[in-house]
Amino acid sequence: MNSQHRTKFIAFSSQKGGVGKSTFTTLVGSILHYRLGYNIAVFDVDFPQHSLIKMRSRDLVTVMENENLKKLAYKQFTTINKKAYPIIQGKAESVLDAAQEFISNSSIPVDIIFFDLPGTVNTPGILNALAAMHHIFTPITADRLVMESTLIFTQLLQDVIMKKGGTSIETIHLFWNQVDGRETTPLYKTYNQLIKHLGLNLMQSQVKNSSRFRKESEVNSKVVFRSTLLPPDERLMKASQLDLFINEFLKIIQL
Repeated sequence: MNSQHRTKFIAFSSQKGGVGKSTFTTLVGSILHYRLGYNIAVFDVDFPQHSLIKMRSRDLVTVMENENLKKLAYKQFTTINKKAYPIIQGKAESVLDAAQEFISNSSIPVDIIFFDLPGTVNTPGILNALAAMHHIFTPITADRLVMESTLIFTQLLQDVIMKKGGTSIETIHLFWNQVDGRETTPLYKTYNQLIKHLGLNLMQSQVKNSSRFRKESEVNSKVVFRSTLLPPDERLMKASQLDLFINEFLKIIQL
């Protein structure tokens, strides 16, 4: 394989469940792999739930049972002539070796490996795995508990791991998720100032709340938002401002 080609290791990481790290791994992975032509792989290290492995099984069933999505999937795979990206189950303490092995055995150059890591720092091997990422993206919501644990954790990563050296981390970025377009809460302003004051990086794009995209799971739905087999529908991407997020994401990782 071409030794010039460097695979990027990226994690959507958070200490709080429910803020969207597995969702973003899927959304961004599917956009990059199916729509933008990159080759990606995903390591699902989030033991014991392994939600991405389960999501892939559900997505296969959904596509097979829904004529609209079956057509979309068929059209996609014949047009881009590419398989679905692999989702590989792993454990935090051995995932880096597994990823390197995957890269050297791959017949095609792998552009990005996304790691869906556990949310608890006391998982064996988790800090080593985080230190081996090139870029870390952390979704945040305007909730005091989410913010407290996230800011403490991000500072730990930035001050302890990055400054100590011996790390691959190039950037850590926080970004707002589940933003309600109708409310301009003063909380955002306060938190934005705090994030700046702590010297942490905040992305400019904010991803809007996607409650209206939950309908996608209906049996005869014509469009899909979150799927490991298809990229999100372009109108839904615009509505949630995920398109702006992807542009900024690509600038940061300089693929």
